[in-house]
Amino acid sequence: MAPLVEAPFVLQVTWSEVCRWRLLERRHSNDVERDLQSRQQRRRRRRRRRRRRKNPKPPTPPSSPDSSSSSPPRIALPSKSSAPSVDDTSLALTVANANRALHKPIEPSQHVVTYNPTYEQLWAPIHGPAHPYAKDGVAQGMRNHKLGFVEDAAIEPFVFDEQYNTFHKYGYAADPSASTGWNYVGDLGALEKNDGGSVYNIPQQEQKRRKLEKKRELDDGDGDGDGDAGEAGEAENPATEEWLRRNRKSPWAGKKEGVQGELTEEQKKYAEEHAEKKAQKERGQGGEKGEAVSDKTTFHGKEERDYQGRSWIAPPKDAKAANDKCYMPKRLVHTWSGHTKGVSAIRFFPNHGHLLLSASMDSKVKIWDVFNSGKCMRTYMGHGKAVRDISFSNDGTKFLSAGYDKNIKYWDTETGQVISAFSTGKIPYVVKLNPDEDKQNILLAGMSDKKIVQWDMNTGQITQEYDQHLGAVNTITFVDNNRRFVTSSDDKSLRVWEFGIPVVIKYISEPHMHSMPSISLHPNSNWLAAQSLDNQILIYSTRERFQLNKKKRFAGHVVAGYACQVNFSPDGQYVMSGDGEGKCWFWNWKTCKVSRTLKCHEGVCIGSEWHPLEQSKVATCGWDGLIKYW
Repeated sequence: MAPLVEAPFVLQVTWSEVCRWRLLERRHSNDVERDLQSRQQRRRRRRRRRRRRKNPKPPTPPSSPDSSSSSPPRIALPSKSSAPSVDDTSLALTVANANRALHKPIEPSQHVVTYNPTYEQLWAPIHGPAHPYAKDGVAQGMRNHKLGFVEDAAIEPFVFDEQYNTFHKYGYAADPSASTGWNYVGDLGALEKNDGGSVYNIPQQEQKRRKLEKKRELDDGDGDGDGDAGEAGEAENPATEEWLRRNRKSPWAGKKEGVQGELTEEQKKYAEEHAEKKAQKERGQGGEKGEAVSDKTTFHGKEERDYQGRSWIAPPKDAKAANDKCYMPKRLVHTWSGHTKGVSAIRFFPNHGHLLLSASMDSKVKIWDVFNSGKCMRTYMGHGKAVRDISFSNDGTKFLSAGYDKNIKYWDTETGQVISAFSTGKIPYVVKLNPDEDKQNILLAGMSDKKIVQWDMNTGQITQEYDQHLGAVNTITFVDNNRRFVTSSDDKSLRVWEFGIPVVIKYISEPHMHSMPSISLHPNSNWLAAQSLDNQILIYSTRERFQLNKKKRFAGHVVAGYACQVNFSPDGQYVMSGDGEGKCWFWNWKTCKVSRTLKCHEGVCIGSEWHPLEQSKVATCGWDGLIKYW
């Protein structure tokens, strides 16, 4: 507790105080006179009671109206005082104001205190008008912190560190709150001794002393050099104390470069290995970059070819679209369970949909029969970690898989053999083949190091790198007859590229935009549906300007934090998407209203695909490890 401040007692008497004292004296005299009268009345009443008890009166007959009473009537006269009347209201207000002045906090601008204030008054915070609707009196517009308003201190980090270190070493520091005058706090004796210097301001005497010491050491070193040859030999040997003393330098000084001799056998071997690794890096075929996992495959069907010699992946000949109009699914048809962990992506076989490919976090890729048995046909095991994305070729005979083991593998769908593998040492988040029939050997992969890498799978060479994003690349979508492609990234932007040219032709980034981890192309190729992480699906035009369609916006689902896939029905009438609560949502394309929701999975419904031929059937996958057919 801080000591009380002894303020000089000043007695100031004004005319108002004299009047107040006179009023108090009159009031006091009136009170004394009233007390005296009340005591006398009480004594009289006691005497009367005692007399009545000793001499009780006999009952008297009722007197006639004309009979006169024996004693004259007693008339009570009001008491009078020689003091003039006093206004009690004004006196009470005067006393209350005087008491309030004794309890209110002292104003900082007040120079004279006419009474002895208490400790609470001296150290009370400055009071002001309270805000009527705020608990702490700070208006909502003035609040920049949950506890009120925090004002930034105008002090540079270097200045703060200087004063902080000075205080811890010398015991004093400059007071930033003091504007003028003596603005130091702490040990004032040390302040005078060091002449107010900080740890960064070396006094002039100290500078001179250090210079003299350095010069003396150099002179001593020159004098010792004229000694015998033994000391000279020690001075030339870097392992001795003498060499360290003479060649003492700053830790940032460069090393003395000697004449480089021939490389030893070990150094030559290391240099050859380093050159080989560098060459592999330039070719993009670094075998050490991705985890080496042996490729395995298991066929689960009865036979790989039927009695006519047709392969098990051959589409049925009678598979045709029943009609042109799509309908929303109503009930569960089939459930595929075989993955031991969550399923991250599903893809129908192109154009026919008689097979369903699935990628899982258990590092396996499986393909399922849709039309006939509904069982798993083949398992592809070639990744060491979870599989992130899969993509079919145009005819479905081959597919790509990208895993968190930093490998991209190109599989033969029928045999399960790995045709080729690619890796840059970074995690691929999305893989796509160029949809053109004559460019099915071109592979594009969006990587975690902000690049889109383009391979020629025939030669295994990296032919192009698109390096403009500021975050990991999430999606690649081809538009405009496959002459351009749109990419989205964790940097909350969309970029449009000409295929083969690593220059952005359109950059879309707004302050209100969020990351878009999934993008799908409308069947008429005029619109892009982008799953935004602020729980809405945005529509962009694929025309020249790639403008946002502000009239179309699909919302209601909760996908914040999940890369839930967005998709269209084959006729473009419905938009569908999973969400973080395991539901699958269907919106009408024209009205943008929710048409139906289905509770599909326990947990996240991460993927959803509309069957290309059967207009009312939909496949969904979730992190519960199940794939469901509706």
